[in-house]
Amino acid sequence: MSTDLTLKEIQKEWHGTYRSYALGLLFSLVLTAISFGLVILNPLPHKYVHIALLVLAVVQAAGQLVFFLHLGQEAHPRWETLIFSFTTLILLIIVIGTLWVMSDLNERTMENMENMKNMTNMKKDMVHD
Repeated sequence: MSTDLTLKEIQKEWHGTYRSYALGLLFSLVLTAISFGLVILNPLPHKYVHIALLVLAVVQAAGQLVFFLHLGQEAHPRWETLIFSFTTLILLIIVIGTLWVMSDLNERTMENMENMKNMTNMKKDMVHD
């Protein structure tokens, strides 16, 4: 007896239903509208808007992984979850490293800009005396 699956059986196994895709789309649209409303209406202090947007982005990403990529719904979710976790780790290293380097460069260059302003002010004072 053959264990080969037909195309229809593979699609049923790996694809969601129209209902799950519609729910995923609705979920994403609602979170996007909330994020947009937070920025446009500005109901929270600036610091809290950033935190709320970050939380909403993480929730939306997790929802898309479940609704559209079906992460964790396969027969053996351990391998796909492991690969996804490794990919996330690599992306976090790249993003955090980039922000770290940019912050360091900003501190080094802006410090020199302050010194240049002070020197310019000192020259102006010397000329006026």
